[in-house]
Parts: sequence; C-alpha cells; structure tokens
Amino acid sequence: MKKSEKALINVSKKTFIQVVALLFALMIAAIVLTYVIPKGQFGAFEDGTVNYLDYKATEGGSGIAVWKGLLAPVLVFASDDGITLIMLSLFLLVISAAFQVMNDAGGISALIGAVSERFRNRKNLLIVVITLVFMCFGAFLGLFEEMLTMLPIVAALCVLIGLDSFTGFLISIIACGFGFASAITNPFTVILASEIIRTNPMEHIWYRLVIFAVMFLLLLGFIFLYIRRIKKDPSKSFTFEHDEKLRHNAAASTTGSAANVKKTKTVYTVFLLVSLVLIIAASSLPALRSYTVVILLAYFLIFGPLAGIVCTSKPGDVFKSFLKGLLGALPTLVFIALASSIKYIFDEGSIMPTIIHGINTFAEGKNVFVVALVIYAIVLVLEFFISSSTAKAVLVMGILSVVNVGLTKQTSVLLYTFADGYTNVLFPTSPVLLISLSMIELDYFKWVKKSWPLFLCNLALVIGFIILGIVIGY
Repeated sequence: MKKSEKALINVSKKTFIQVVALLFALMIAAIVLTYVIPKGQFGAFEDGTVNYLDYKATEGGSGIAVWKGLLAPVLVFASDDGITLIMLSLFLLVISAAFQVMNDAGGISALIGAVSERFRNRKNLLIVVITLVFMCFGAFLGLFEEMLTMLPIVAALCVLIGLDSFTGFLISIIACGFGFASAITNPFTVILASEIIRTNPMEHIWYRLVIFAVMFLLLLGFIFLYIRRIKKDPSKSFTFEHDEKLRHNAAASTTGSAANVKKTKTVYTVFLLVSLVLIIAASSLPALRSYTVVILLAYFLIFGPLAGIVCTSKPGDVFKSFLKGLLGALPTLVFIALASSIKYIFDEGSIMPTIIHGINTFAEGKNVFVVALVIYAIVLVLEFFISSSTAKAVLVMGILSVVNVGLTKQTSVLLYTFADGYTNVLFPTSPVLLISLSMIELDYFKWVKKSWPLFLCNLALVIGFIILGIVIGY
C-alpha cells in the first residue's frame, strides 16, 4: 500500500493562520456591529414560522456580551444550527479520510492509469478523456485538493507522449477546478449549499449539466490551442526547461507499482458509482432528502475503509490512512466554527433581522439581474480571502437562506458555486493553485498572463448563465 507523507486535505500552517486570522477579524467586527447596528425582530405567521417581510425595530439593550462573542465558535454548536454543523463537520472529516484511503490504496492512480493506457496511441482523444474524467471528479465528487497527488503522474504522461507538463496541469488541476465550479453533485458546494438553504440539489439539474458541457468545451478549446502552439515549436512550452528533467523518467512515473491494479480499479469504480447513485437517489427522493448528508456519511465511513482493505488486504495500513485523512481535515472544522460564529453573533445580538431587512430593502424595486450580479461579486471578494468552500458556504448561504432578493434558491446556490469555484484556479490565495504551479515550476504571474483569455471568456459565460437562469426561472 502506497504511503504518502502528507494527507490529501493538507492545509499549510501559513494558510491556516491566514484564514483563521481573517475569520477571527470578521468575528470581532461582528461583535462590534452588534453595538452599532440597531436591533430588530421579525414577525411570525399563524403556524409559527418566521415572516421575514414583517420587520420591527426594537429599542434599548446593548450588543452581545464580549465573552459570549469570543466563545461563539464553541457556543454555535449548541445553537439551533448546531446539529446541522455537527453533521456537516463529521461528513467533511469522513469523506476526506475515505479519499485518503483511496489515494494510498492506489485507487486514484489506477483509474487514471486505466484511462491513459486505453487511449495511449490516440493523443487527442486521451486529452479529451482525461480532462473529462478530472472535470467529473470535481463536478460530481467535489475533489480538488486530492488531485495534487495525480499532477506529477499526468504531467509525466503528457511529457512521455510528446506534449509538456503544463498540458498535464491543464487537463488535471485546471480541469478539476472547472469541474468543481461547474458543480453537478459536488458535496462541498451544491449539496452543502443546498442543505444550508434548504432546497433540493437535484431540482433543475439539467441546467447545471448544460453549464458543465459548455465549460468543458471552453477548457478543451484553450487546451488544444496551446497544444497546437507547442507542436509547431516545442520551445514555446511554458514548462520547457522543467520538462527536460522529466524526459528520462516520465515512463516510470506512469507505471503503477501495485500488483493488483485491475482489482483496485474495479473496486473503486464500483465504489464511486455507488456513491453517485446514493447522492442522486437521496437528493431526489423526498423521504430521504433530509438525510442525504447522513446517508453519505454512513456510506463513506463504512465502505471507504472497506474498499481499501479489499484492495490492499492490510487493515492496519488502511486504518492509518483513514486516520491521516481525518487529521488532515481537522483545520477545516476550525474554519466552519469561526465562519458560523459570525451568524451566531448576529443572531444573539438581534441585528440579523436588521441586516436581512436592509438587504431586502436594497433589493426592493431594483432589477433582479443587478441584485444577482452584486451577490456574485460579494462572494468573489470573500473568495479572495477565504479559499475554504465550506467556510464560505456556512457564512454566505446562511444569510441567503433567509433574505428575500427575488432569486430562487437554486439561483442562489448557482451564484455561490460560480463565485467559489473558478477562482480556485486563478486567485493567489488558493493553496492548491500555488502548490500545483510550484510542481511544474511555473511562475504564478506567468500563469495569470497566459490564462487571462480563458478566464475572461469564463467570466462572460458565467454572467450569461446567471442572466439566462433568471430569465428561464431556474
């Protein structure tokens, strides 16, 4: 069983400190705002549910107690949102651990290796298939950080077939990032955001499938334009010097060391297909919809380690990998606690109704398209500072779940996934992007300089899909 030194979900100390510092600063700002923003409350309907259109300002009282505000990351787990936060936290831990086992057992490399071997003599088709596989990993399963372990393999393969490692970077990391943003059943964006905003993630899924297809074609166009360029003149490769070092060992990098690659490939093909079936079935059936996270949690907790044991016959190593995955994901729980504490502080300080009323007032009488683009821009700004999709989901979707801005819940989720995803492969605050670029020895600013046409087209399509979604009532 392959033993990687680091966990797949591995938040660096620098990134952890930066994100925690930012979220803590937002938490302090939230405490201060409870002393500045007037208090308010909403009325209720006859059945006891909150009427968010019936707002009343309240007089007197100071802001939240400072000690209570500082302990909000802990107290939030005992609030009304506590059960949801606990289940989401457990889900993130278990799914990260299951994919760690999959990686260490050779599951990821076996699947990619099988695809590569099948199309080795058909380069263009190979590029299309690998790009599609990685986009599906991101769109359906929410994989992104995990693909860092595959970059060296795919890059070496591309060098071996006469291309370069930058092409490998495009068809793996960038493809996965595009898939993560063009989310279809992504547990970390679509399902998580839908759970928070209380909507069915399978409703109007056809629209997300269309978006996925269009973004796939956009990325393929960029990739093949680049390939045509380096075929005419290999010296124009963005990673020409780096690739010279790979010429002699690229073939070895693509050869799996496990003797049971075929069995591993079969086991994890079934494992991933069943997980997709569960996601679709649980999200589509009304009786199971509220238990989607619980069902997936149980599945990955039981069958994640079991698949590893079947492939390796080494329960001890599988347990170590599972534990390593759990520990690697622990920092994300701190992000969730700090991000959710902001809403908790607003609630306890009785200013959330005032904030929501202010957003409703802002949206009232304004063009719904303008409102949608403003929300999209706000999440883009947050993305620059907070790369964790789970932290932003709790923070952003928690507010969007109760505001009345004239947008459907599905559109709100779409705005979030758009703003959260594509920036993961553009903004310098994305650890995965920076690590990937360092692996192929490509400067970040050179990446931005060479990729701006791709992201400019991407932005135009995103805005177009937002507007079209509103028009058709998505």
